[in-house]
Amino acid sequence: MPLYQLNSPKSEILDWWPIILGVLALYIPTFYSLANGIWTNQEHAHGPIILILSLWLIFRKWKIMIKKSDGQSASAFGWVILLVALIFYIVGGSQQVLILEIGSFILVLAAILLIKLGYVALKIMWFPLFFLLFMIPLPGVIVSFFTMPMKMAVSYVAENILFWANYPIARNGVVLQIGQYQLLVADACAGLQTLLTLEALGLFYLNLVHHTSIFRNVALAILIIPISFTANVIRVIVLTLITYHYGDAAGQGFLHGFAGMVLFISALILILGVDGLLQYFARTQHVNVILPVRNI
Repeated sequence: MPLYQLNSPKSEILDWWPIILGVLALYIPTFYSLANGIWTNQEHAHGPIILILSLWLIFRKWKIMIKKSDGQSASAFGWVILLVALIFYIVGGSQQVLILEIGSFILVLAAILLIKLGYVALKIMWFPLFFLLFMIPLPGVIVSFFTMPMKMAVSYVAENILFWANYPIARNGVVLQIGQYQLLVADACAGLQTLLTLEALGLFYLNLVHHTSIFRNVALAILIIPISFTANVIRVIVLTLITYHYGDAAGQGFLHGFAGMVLFISALILILGVDGLLQYFARTQHVNVILPVRNI
């Protein structure tokens, strides 16, 4: 009988609780400072969502991981990764380098899996650990380099759509003038972090539905980028129309936060719609392949 069947849930908890307590002792201060720091910023508000979803994915795959890694040999390479992770943690925490500090959390989890269960466990848990990468804030230089062209493109498309809809709108760079109001397209509305957040949402959806079609998975992963751009345009248009019809106070108040919900809802609807079209196309192609060719 496999060992995983012999281990009761109680014994499994007793086996893992010292590791869980150790990880919590290391990283509760980190996540506490994040919750009172950059996670309060709109551009990085997706951080706790990414963390919760990743932990949920780990919990979801836990029994499968225990079952498939039973009898597998542990990897000594995990100790090397753990040493590197602890160095990253010390340097990142002392120098306030979030890339190293948060990155060390991902490496610690990977090292624990290798040390306890081996490569099979890491293979099963690769996506939850990869998904945690979206929680890491990018360096300001990279964000600034990509954000301005994205804001320009989103502003240009939003202006032309509203102009086509007969609204009195003009644009100067990333500033939209509609009626008597001027709106600056901020980084949070069309920045790189927003694009990465929506990309994470799309990848999470792909992992959740787990399509067997390679074409469908690859096509949807690629199309997530234009879907994210479209969702950003929708958000800017919604904010612009709110300001135009209800005034600047409405645009900058509660409805501005609601526009963030519009961003994710519209992105999710677009992902589901595109996935449905890909399913129809893949099914049509499959039918065409299996149908016999008739000679005339």
